[in-house]
Amino acid sequence: MFSAPSAFQRAPVPPETRESEPRHPQPAATAAVAARTSTGTAPDRATAPAAAPAPAKQRDAWFDNVKYLAIVLVAVAHAWEPVMEGSRATRALYMVVYSFHMPAFILVSGYFSRSFDMSPGRVKRLVSGVVVPYVLFETAYSLFRRYAGGVGDTPVTLLDPLFLTWFLIALFIWRVTTPLWRSLRHPVPVALTVAVLASVTPGIGDDLDLQRVLQFLPFFVLGLVLEPRHFELVRRREVRAVAVPLFAGALLLAYWAAPRMQLGWFYRSSSAQELGAPWWSGAVMSLVMFVCGLALTVGFLSLVPRRPMWFTVLGAGTICGYLLHGFLVKGAGYLGLFDDHAWLSEPAGLVVVSLVAAVAVTLMCTPPVRRALRFATEPDLDWAFRRRPAGR
Repeated sequence: MFSAPSAFQRAPVPPETRESEPRHPQPAATAAVAARTSTGTAPDRATAPAAAPAPAKQRDAWFDNVKYLAIVLVAVAHAWEPVMEGSRATRALYMVVYSFHMPAFILVSGYFSRSFDMSPGRVKRLVSGVVVPYVLFETAYSLFRRYAGGVGDTPVTLLDPLFLTWFLIALFIWRVTTPLWRSLRHPVPVALTVAVLASVTPGIGDDLDLQRVLQFLPFFVLGLVLEPRHFELVRRREVRAVAVPLFAGALLLAYWAAPRMQLGWFYRSSSAQELGAPWWSGAVMSLVMFVCGLALTVGFLSLVPRRPMWFTVLGAGTICGYLLHGFLVKGAGYLGLFDDHAWLSEPAGLVVVSLVAAVAVTLMCTPPVRRALRFATEPDLDWAFRRRPAGR
């Protein structure tokens, strides 16, 4: 289970997940409603004030900062995979990053999915923002692996997500089940129970990467029940003061565990039995990994700056960075760059790999790239959906 990642290990980070939230009525519309309720009739259209267009919803700089910094950590961790063998310190860093970077993304995704209710508008957005990118990039990665990687037997299938596309299909499943989780009295304990059962059930199989979908589920459900006040608590000065020693302790623990622990526990893509461990260890590790992931996620969120930064605008394009950086990392592996340059496994080489990955994913999140990739990540599907009757 803690074996080194496979040649095409599925790995994580996430698309634009923000659901629109209700806006307050505009003054003109409020006046029209007031006139109707006071006189019993609707105001005359010729004299009624024209409804002002609803202002564009203001993006939260803090959440954009969270998404950008998380995608940088994802890209850097993926770049470490081919060169970290033999470096205990790098493996420890990798374990710490993998403990929280996906839980943080998933928790934030759940938070912005709270309003998902299977209404036509939100279903349309789910299809255009999640399903279409999954189909296109799952196909692209399969063809890339077949022809660039020389793995000629790679099938083009939507049932076995490759590398990082698993998150898209997981997000689809989580979003579709949101109304169910929102209706339960205690959704987080139920989701934890599902995750524990999945970790001890090897018969689930690999279709749609359901092991990951179920084992990461508690973080998404936790995001569904969070409220703005909870994030205000996370950003308090006292929490920031604890975050630094928390990460220092996590690094020390990871350094001790690096040669002893399989990395598979962090990927959550296998059951305990598939990792060669006793079945009961799956239940224990599921709960331990949830607590550790949540603690480090809180520490990470507390350290993210709240004010607008130079990289804040890049938070809107993290889906592009997420989906594109895999081609860079895998392409470098297919070309043999990591094998031909052994110095990349040395400290100086690891710094170079980290910087290249961070700069590359930053460029992939820029507005020009987002506009160029809009046909795949934000396609206009008005033609595919029925128009709702006016007034409904």
